[in-house]
Amino acid sequence: MPGTSGGRRAWTLPAAAGAASVAFGAGAGELAAALLAPPSSPFVVVGSLLIDVAPPWAKDAAIALFGTADKAALLIGIGLVLLAVAGAAGVLEARRPPWGQVLIGVVALVGAIAASTRANPPMLAIAPSAVAGIAAVVALRFLLLRLRSRAADAADRADAPDAAGASDAAGAADPADADAAAAPRVDRRRFLGWAGGAAALGALAALGGYALQAGSRTVAVIREAITLPRPASEATVASGTDLGIEGLTPIITPNGQFYRIDTALAVPAVDPSTWSLRIHGMVEREVVVTWDELLALPLEESVTTLACVSNEVGGGLIGNAVWLGYPIRELLARAQPAADADMVLSRSVDGFSASTPLPVLQDERNAILAVGMNGEPLPAEHGFPVRMVVPGLYGYVSATKWVSELEVTRFDATSAYWTDRGWSERGPVKLSSRIDVPRSGQPLDAGPITVAGVAWHQHVGIERVEVQVDDGPWREATLAPAISVDTWVQWRFEWADAPSGTHTLRVRAIGADGDVQISKRQGVVPDGATGLHERTIEVR
Repeated sequence: MPGTSGGRRAWTLPAAAGAASVAFGAGAGELAAALLAPPSSPFVVVGSLLIDVAPPWAKDAAIALFGTADKAALLIGIGLVLLAVAGAAGVLEARRPPWGQVLIGVVALVGAIAASTRANPPMLAIAPSAVAGIAAVVALRFLLLRLRSRAADAADRADAPDAAGASDAAGAADPADADAAAAPRVDRRRFLGWAGGAAALGALAALGGYALQAGSRTVAVIREAITLPRPASEATVASGTDLGIEGLTPIITPNGQFYRIDTALAVPAVDPSTWSLRIHGMVEREVVVTWDELLALPLEESVTTLACVSNEVGGGLIGNAVWLGYPIRELLARAQPAADADMVLSRSVDGFSASTPLPVLQDERNAILAVGMNGEPLPAEHGFPVRMVVPGLYGYVSATKWVSELEVTRFDATSAYWTDRGWSERGPVKLSSRIDVPRSGQPLDAGPITVAGVAWHQHVGIERVEVQVDDGPWREATLAPAISVDTWVQWRFEWADAPSGTHTLRVRAIGADGDVQISKRQGVVPDGATGLHERTIEVR
């Protein structure tokens, strides 16, 4: 492939052609997804496949590095990798045709496989990836043809008599300059205009696809129009449960600040009018509950703290909310589980599954099918229209969002999404505590300093919290009143005489059952982190 003179690399224009072509194809694929198979967006299905096949350490690293922005980071990473592959395809096609087209075809095939293997794939699941691949190949062939024709025109002009004479004259002066002058020149600006146009069309197609994705916006409108029924029993949050200390995590986490960790790269858009929950498996009778039937039941309000198993010591992947829902134990009682069943496998509309011990869903705790969160319908990213909320268990074995199925079974007969990936089967939340105040780097003066934070031991409760300063004795903190044993509790410790210098603060919690928080440091795999949270501060 002819390049440009003046020392410019010959691969830059073919690489630009590859990048523009794949951008055009990606946009066409997104538009095709909107028109033919909305759940099968090439970016989403490939990203979801990567989430599924990634080893646990990779997921942990992503959550540790990016927190709740892990999905945005994944999409950006996919885009960067795709850009590099696109450039390589352009260069390969220019030098060794048709291998650039083959490379694009392989990428499209990966997308098609990813789409067809998702949970409940639509009939035309592979169509968006196929359209993306075909469009990218057509665009690449077109751009490289333009590049070749421009180079051929430049070569013809270089062979013209005037150009030859000029070349001879130049040769008399400097042979190297003569070679440069004789080299065919491609009109870079015009070619890049073609490439930019292809990329722009791809961007417009992607935007058009987004505009046509009316499903999620329709569900959002439906959600906004829902008025939840008045609860048959209301939760009570007594005064004094929130200490009102600046910088201390509020006792109730606002919906917009509640952590989100799940495997759904695109939030499922579930129309409640089509939603239903099926309870089956090792039961006397199968039970199906629709949205209207669920709302007609006596819904109960409860306050429950949820925690992610990926929460590091002192981390923020934990939140407390007022939930509205119906006890799962009541629905299980209708189905009458078999005596030898010991697990409920919950499934989401997007294929995620969680394994919850059956006794936990049958005892007196507020294990519910939740429809409301902090006084409003569940936000879409937190499971609208219906999710599970189970006190005392990490979310990966209990808190299934967009739930559509409960299969009563046994741990020795089946397994769930995360247990297949090396995590423990049952996942009880561990006794833990955290320092929120003072913040790291906060300027502090010698004298009285308030230390405060939260502690939790769901379905057991907190007996006391102790604070240690610089390896000194453990001193008891003051606890705020607890909402219930299923929620975290705030605590405060008044350090009356903090001297100037560098100091280390540590905290530990003691449960109502007498258990003391584990001090040995352990990572989150396979069943949650342990260790004492500590914070180093500077006192002036």
